[in-house]
Amino acid sequence: MPLPPPATGSTSLVTGASSGIGAEIARALARRGQGVTLVARRAERLEELSRELSEEHGVRAETIAGDVSTPEGRGEVVAEIGRRRLQTEVLVNNAGFGSGGRFHELDREREVEMVALNVEAVVDLCGRLVPEMVVRGRGAVLNVASSAAFQPLPRQATYGATKAFVLSFTDALTSDLAGTGVTATALCPGPVRTEFLESSGLTDEAESVPSFLWTKTGFVAEEAVKGMERGKRVVVPGRFNAVGALAGQHAPRGLLLRALGLLTPAGR
Repeated sequence: MPLPPPATGSTSLVTGASSGIGAEIARALARRGQGVTLVARRAERLEELSRELSEEHGVRAETIAGDVSTPEGRGEVVAEIGRRRLQTEVLVNNAGFGSGGRFHELDREREVEMVALNVEAVVDLCGRLVPEMVVRGRGAVLNVASSAAFQPLPRQATYGATKAFVLSFTDALTSDLAGTGVTATALCPGPVRTEFLESSGLTDEAESVPSFLWTKTGFVAEEAVKGMERGKRVVVPGRFNAVGALAGQHAPRGLLLRALGLLTPAGR
C-alpha cells in the first residue's frame, strides 16, 4: 500500500497535533501501528495525546513542542527528529489557521503570518523531508487543505487562497512523485467543529452553515488516512462537501462570488 508499513525507527510527523483534525489523524495512524511524532506549541496537550497513543496502541509516540511557522522552528523540528534517530516516512502538514472578515478590515500582520504557516510551512517541510523519502523509495505526504480551496472565499480571502495553494501544490507534487514510491494527498474537509473556529474568529459565521455540511473530526481523519493508504490525490470527506467542491470548481466565477458574498462561510 502507498502508506509505508510500520517499522522500528520510522515515524509519522504530524504538525498541529494538539487538537482537532491533527490529533485525530495521529490517532488514526496509531491505530494502524504507525509511530508518530506530534508537533505543536502546546506541550501539555501533546504529552497527554502521546501517553494515550502509547498506552492504547503500543506505538512509539514522540512529542516536539515547536513552532513550524518560521524556518528556524521547522529546521529545529527536523533536526530533533534526526537526533532521535528517526526517519520520517509519513508527513502530515496540518498546522494552520484562518480568519474571518472583509480583507481591508483584518489585521495585516496576522494575514501575512497565516500565509507563512498555511503555505510556506507546507512547502518547506515537504522540501526538507520528501527528497529523503524518494531516496528510500517509500513515503506518504498528507497536506491538509480545505473545501475552501475549490473557489474564492469572500470574508476569508487569505485563508481560501492559502488552501487553494496547498491543493494546487499537492496536485503537482503527486505528478512529480509518480514512480518514486512516494505519494502525496490533499485533504479538503468541509466545516468541522474544532478549536479552529474559535481561534480564527469564525464562531458566528459557523452558525450560518447548514447542519448537513458538518463532518466529525474522527470521520475526516479516518477518510484522510484511508486516502493515503489508497494513494489518492484528493480526499473530500462527506458526500455533500464533495458535491460542493465540484460545483465550486466549475461554477462561473462571477455568479459564484455574488452568491458567496451573501454568505459568511465557516471554512475548515
